[in-house]
Amino acid sequence: MTEESSKQKYEYLADDPNVNVKPIMISLIIGAFFAILNETLLNIALTTLMEEFQVKPSTVQWMATGFMLVMGILIPISALLLQSYTTRQMFMFTMSLFTLGTFICAVAPSFSILLAGRILQAAGTGLFMPIIFNTFLLLFPPKRRGAVMGMVGLVIMFAPAIGPTLSGIIVEHLGWRYLFITVIPFALFSIAFGFKFLVNVGEVTKPKVDIFSILLSTLGFGGVVLGFSSAGEGEAGFFVPRVYVLVIVGVISLILFTLRQLKLEEPVLDVRVFKYPMFTLSVVLFVIIIMAMFSSEIILPMYMQGPLALTAATAGLTLLPGSLLNGLMSPIMGKIFDKVGPRKLIIPAAFVLSITMFMLSTISLTTSIVFIAVCYSLLMLSISAIMMPAQTNGLNQLPKHLYPHGTAIMNTLQPVSGAIGVSVFISLMTTRQQMYLEQVPAPTNPVTISESLVAGVEFVYLIAFALTVLGFIASLFVKRALPEEKEPTSI
Repeated sequence: MTEESSKQKYEYLADDPNVNVKPIMISLIIGAFFAILNETLLNIALTTLMEEFQVKPSTVQWMATGFMLVMGILIPISALLLQSYTTRQMFMFTMSLFTLGTFICAVAPSFSILLAGRILQAAGTGLFMPIIFNTFLLLFPPKRRGAVMGMVGLVIMFAPAIGPTLSGIIVEHLGWRYLFITVIPFALFSIAFGFKFLVNVGEVTKPKVDIFSILLSTLGFGGVVLGFSSAGEGEAGFFVPRVYVLVIVGVISLILFTLRQLKLEEPVLDVRVFKYPMFTLSVVLFVIIIMAMFSSEIILPMYMQGPLALTAATAGLTLLPGSLLNGLMSPIMGKIFDKVGPRKLIIPAAFVLSITMFMLSTISLTTSIVFIAVCYSLLMLSISAIMMPAQTNGLNQLPKHLYPHGTAIMNTLQPVSGAIGVSVFISLMTTRQQMYLEQVPAPTNPVTISESLVAGVEFVYLIAFALTVLGFIASLFVKRALPEEKEPTSI
């Protein structure tokens, strides 16, 4: 066997019988689970933190908004970092940063210090997620990536699903500080496990650092995330100067950032990945999925705790089966993707998603929680059949040198799409609710207020239905992607 054929045979470490990739996967997945779990673990404790530190809702909201903002700012530059440092260096740094932030939160004597720890957690989480995707793309050949990415999907969905439930138990019986204390041992174990077993994957190319690009990226993604997040918090929505100024500055900065990347020989974030049609198509589907999922996770609880008068615990349990189903089905969907390709998964799932959105647009004051639970389960099941398969298929088409850029863009779109989806849908719901109240004789009647909220939810899901129909149309153009080493000549 020649040296060239041997190199070809073991182009991916997972194909080398002398390399055990399971410890590498375990170290990354453990770290990812607790980093992502932390995103939703604190949500249920916000009221407790308001009482503990005597802060207002607008202040405590920064525990969530700040987390998403930091991720939106840092993830775009992860492509640069992944090419500048080894896998082990990036893993140890990001997990150490996350652990340090968790420790600071656990012992924080004031809200400002708690928020500082939370920001460090967000920085570690934001930089850690691209490491997972990039490493797995380099470890496994395209024919095996579906199952592997399915495992990542399980972690990404299962951790946030159990976050609120786990958080409620811990806060009630141990106190809010144990939300962080219980995470620390697992984070330390992940660091120790990774230090022993994690190997370097890929090449360190040390690209040039373009400071102006990083500044534009920070203003762009930061402005968009912060602007849309702020729009979703207030009643005035986008008609507040602070909101639309942030969004305008963000959009202009992103346009300038994109134009600059096209001119640089070594871009911070190579937007040329959009020349690959399956990657671009996967981005479209990914954005639609994230917007539908994030908005439903907020709007449905509001509907159940408002017009349906359910307790927070009941509302959470109603949505839990769907979230768990999504996580548990992700590995299965990944294996199916490896066998049959993306079309037989994504097209039927996109159709089911559209029908589910239409079903949710028919809710009323008498809708049963069984109907909600079934619809949400269908929603999350269809998402499990679209999100990771589409993401994996899109990344499969990229040549290896673009993996860091593709994974950075995908991971950046999660907080950005989530912020946009939530703020836009909540603004639409509020606007429709106000229009309803202006047309009735007794707008202060509790029943009328409930009816107005139902009208708002119905309207939002009609818009979501139209959006997912576009997603279904886009899914019809999906085909199995193979890596391309030659760059396409045009977008």
